[in-house]
Amino acid sequence: MPINIPKNLPAGEHLREEKIFVMEEDRARTQQIRPLNFLIFNLMPEKEKTELQLLRLLGNTPLQVNITFLNTATHKSKNVSKSHLQLFYSTFDEIRHRRFDGMIITGAPVEKMEFEDVNYWDEIAEIMDWSTKNVTSVLHICWGAQAALYHHYGIGKFELPEKCSGVYSHVITDLTVDLVRGFSDLFTAPHSRYTSVSIDEVRNHPDLRLLSYSEDAGVFIVQSKDNKNIMITGHLEYDATTLADEYSRDIEKGIDVAVPVNYFPNNDPEKEPINTWRAHTHLLFSNWLNYYVYQETPYEWDFVEEIEYHI
Repeated sequence: MPINIPKNLPAGEHLREEKIFVMEEDRARTQQIRPLNFLIFNLMPEKEKTELQLLRLLGNTPLQVNITFLNTATHKSKNVSKSHLQLFYSTFDEIRHRRFDGMIITGAPVEKMEFEDVNYWDEIAEIMDWSTKNVTSVLHICWGAQAALYHHYGIGKFELPEKCSGVYSHVITDLTVDLVRGFSDLFTAPHSRYTSVSIDEVRNHPDLRLLSYSEDAGVFIVQSKDNKNIMITGHLEYDATTLADEYSRDIEKGIDVAVPVNYFPNNDPEKEPINTWRAHTHLLFSNWLNYYVYQETPYEWDFVEEIEYHI
């Protein structure tokens, strides 16, 4: 089944080239089917790259998925055109009356700042509060994961001695959990961040379950015990060359940053990196879509509202 995207979204052409079944809104409206409705709160600076990465994963499923992109109203994005945001993105006030089956909150380049010092923190906090009753399951990525751990569960972050950048090995703590069903005992995933969270605080929190971690990169996948929130501190959605692009960007800016570990062949930045995490990325998104969204979301949100009202 296809992923339904806004008409003329630039990522659509790339998805078609990759043979991912894409259907634009006009055709989707003619189908008699209950699609899943997803909200993507895209906080990444290069929004079009992130759109493609996430749509590629949401489109690799037998489920029909409608996509709504969300942008902050209190912060102006610098690395994307105003016309792109106007054409393809909504603000919270425009969608707050709706219910969504799934939601993704991405990372953001503000991790060295205290949460409350981020100029759109109040808006993000309000959206996260809204999601508890209006979204079936929320997937938080990198800084989005740290923001959720802080806002919902009171777990703060701390700055690392140096940037955690590279491809790291991870283990699974419980292979019977649906989110990691089919995972290998050991798998790789990219990280790119300056901060981390305490593995002991996550393990000891009564509402959380630590599903995966790395001896070198720390906490990786955290799940709330009510299955409402999933926090991933790394970037499984990254393309093979994303870390290389970030490394080159930092070098050009004069930032003293180490070569991403376990990434370039023979640790040589002149060589083309390969993607060793793609299969587990698709598996995680497939498991999330199936077990935590499709099988849990109500067929009619209005019916749920009616039940809650009478209760």
